[in-house]
Amino acid sequence: MALAEEAGGQEQDFFKEPLDASSPYWDYIICNETEAASYANSHDLAHIAEDIPAIAKALANLPKKNTQRPRIAVVTQGTQPTLVAVQGQDEVKQFPVHAISADKINDTNGAGDAFAGGFVAGLVQGKDIPTAVDMGQWLAALSIQELGPS
Repeated sequence: MALAEEAGGQEQDFFKEPLDASSPYWDYIICNETEAASYANSHDLAHIAEDIPAIAKALANLPKKNTQRPRIAVVTQGTQPTLVAVQGQDEVKQFPVHAISADKINDTNGAGDAFAGGFVAGLVQGKDIPTAVDMGQWLAALSIQELGPS
């Protein structure tokens, strides 16, 4: 999900309709905490905009066309735990981020894309969700040690 926060909400309004039209077809949604809060604020969920686990749960439980498998919402939060909500489940699981020393952090640009790549690679390999999250976090940790997205 990419909901940029532009002045006056014009960017949000521009992408809201196509985003909403595609949402019934999502099996997985991966976003960061800022994108999750932006979604909440633009979708009458402002009352939970500060509660990222509640937003993850709301994203997971949006109406879905393919009922053969549940939707899984993944919200990254930088150094805070990665959240995973599964459609129809009350618990939002938290996966602590593997810490690296601050002197190894070079550039955080691209960390979210690296996480998504590692997470999806885990899914494609048939790994379970905790392992896929671990793979995403591992790749994001490698990414932030490089200059520029890599």
